[in-house]
Amino acid sequence: MISLGGSIGTGLFLASGGAIYNAGPGGALLAYGLIGIMVYFLMTSLGEMATHMPVSGTFSTYASRFVEPSFGFAIGWNYWYNWAITLAAELAAATLILKFWLPNSSSALWSGLFLLLLIALNLLSVRSYGESEFWFAMIKIVTVIVFIIIGLLMVLGIWRGDGIESTGFANLTDNPFPFGILAVLGVFMAAGFSFQGTELVGVAAGESENPRRNVPRAIRTIFWRILLFYMLAILVIGLLIPHTTEELASGEIATSPFTIVFEKAGLSIAASVMNAVILTSLLSAGNSGLYASTRMLYVLAKEGKAPRVLARLNKRGIPVPALLVTSAFGLLAFFASFFGDGVVYTWLLNASGMTGFIVWLGIAISHYRFRRAWAVQGRSLDELPYRAKWFPFGPLLAMALCALVIIGQFIGGVSGGKVDWMYIAASYFGLPLFLAIWLGHKWKHKTKLLKLEDCKLDAEE
Repeated sequence: MISLGGSIGTGLFLASGGAIYNAGPGGALLAYGLIGIMVYFLMTSLGEMATHMPVSGTFSTYASRFVEPSFGFAIGWNYWYNWAITLAAELAAATLILKFWLPNSSSALWSGLFLLLLIALNLLSVRSYGESEFWFAMIKIVTVIVFIIIGLLMVLGIWRGDGIESTGFANLTDNPFPFGILAVLGVFMAAGFSFQGTELVGVAAGESENPRRNVPRAIRTIFWRILLFYMLAILVIGLLIPHTTEELASGEIATSPFTIVFEKAGLSIAASVMNAVILTSLLSAGNSGLYASTRMLYVLAKEGKAPRVLARLNKRGIPVPALLVTSAFGLLAFFASFFGDGVVYTWLLNASGMTGFIVWLGIAISHYRFRRAWAVQGRSLDELPYRAKWFPFGPLLAMALCALVIIGQFIGGVSGGKVDWMYIAASYFGLPLFLAIWLGHKWKHKTKLLKLEDCKLDAEE
């Protein structure tokens, strides 16, 4: 449920509208479908490693043990940065949603109040945090199911609202790719951002009860649930709202595609309720992001990759110093007061999206190396509590798609023959940052690619 809570949020409720606007209904469905296939293989790869070695540091620890220490160092800091930036993105998006009711209110005030709320939730015990995320996720699931049901009834002409005519599947069949296939590459980043959070099951594995039993169960179900929710929700939005609707461009509006659909259905009160649900879901996703980045920073400090003071725990087992340092990044949302709410949200969305793909690429590489080292060291696959399917095709396909998305993000910054350099700079900011951290650590510590026979495959090593 933590994994569901972390991944169903801004990406579905806001960014999905922008994906349809920029690539058309067919392009958005194709982009989300391809990213979904990639995430499936990444989840099975992560599941195999997390059930065998359930540690809070997951990605950083696996990359250090199966690839090389500097790569793990960079992956760990990259993941922390990813979710710290996502926290700010969720706060900026929450402010956008709140202005549905209070359009003239202060962005800085609401960002500050929301940030304090998330800090308070993360200062509770891990058990209390997990319980709160369970119910947050339940609200999201029920909301999306109700939206899909009402939306499909509207598509079929059974539910008739004010000023809406059912066009059936015309929006999808008449012109599914209005901007061509290349436009699909441009929205891959938004689609990837939407699925980011599925890997939280790996972070939580180190603090979950009986991870060898529960993590495989979560891996098997989480992907299909999220793919079902996303694909059906985007299908409904694409069928009911023409891709030319300016309001779909999430960076420019104060309402989400979900709210627009409910308003078209004539449910003005339901639209306000929907906005409230979206607000709580955004805060939930930010809550999960703060949890994940705090745990990663704690593990980095514990392994000597960050200042030791960040590894301190309070009596309830909460890494308070790491929590406070991570929360400071939430202050980026305050820039909305100076540059405009939608502009800041778009910047943060793009800056976070690239780092997430780098982490996914690291997971695929780590699993590929893990399985090869397992074979070289003469270990039997029967020893693994959970085995990823379709190896080595799965991680290799995930690597190729991740690389394609990273390269293709440039297309999203080109429109009408003009290049939006600010957009591209924000999109690619995470890539040189990752390379600088990796190569800088590698130069300082003279690390080398580990030999397969030297990889430490067990937690106690």
